Amino acid sequence: MLKEFKEFIARGNVMDMAVGIIVGSAFTTIVKDLVAYLINPLIGLFVGKIDLSNIVFTIGAAQFKVGSFLNAVINFLIISFVVFLLVKGVNRFRTKKEEPKEAKPSAEVQYLKEIAETLKQQQDQLSQVAVKSQATSTTKSE
Repeated sequence: MLKEFKEFIARGNVMDMAVGIIVGSAFTTIVKDLVAYLINPLIGLFVGKIDLSNIVFTIGAAQFKVGSFLNAVINFLIISFVVFLLVKGVNRFRTKKEEPKEAKPSAEVQYLKEIAETLKQQQDQLSQVAVKSQATSTTKSE
């Protein structure tokens, strides 16, 4: 079972996923700080408040933290847009890389094609000889 676990962990997909999670976590922290310290103050200038996270509506005993929700929505939109750009860039790179270029056939393939052509020519010649010999044998028998 330990051997199977080692094989599972050593697969490229698991390692790629681990790297993606670590980088994604660091990226999320950067985006949260971007939203909290740069974007929210800009939006807050238009709304009239510097910090959106302090926008709270109180109805009775319930508090609705609209500002915190707006922060989360902005975080989500920025992260999803950047992920979209990354996927789009990777797909563009993959399609360019995967487009097959017409490569010259190898020497072996060319040689095999020449052999096939020679065999076909020989077969055609033998067929013609057989037809001629059959035609001459039918004319002699008449």
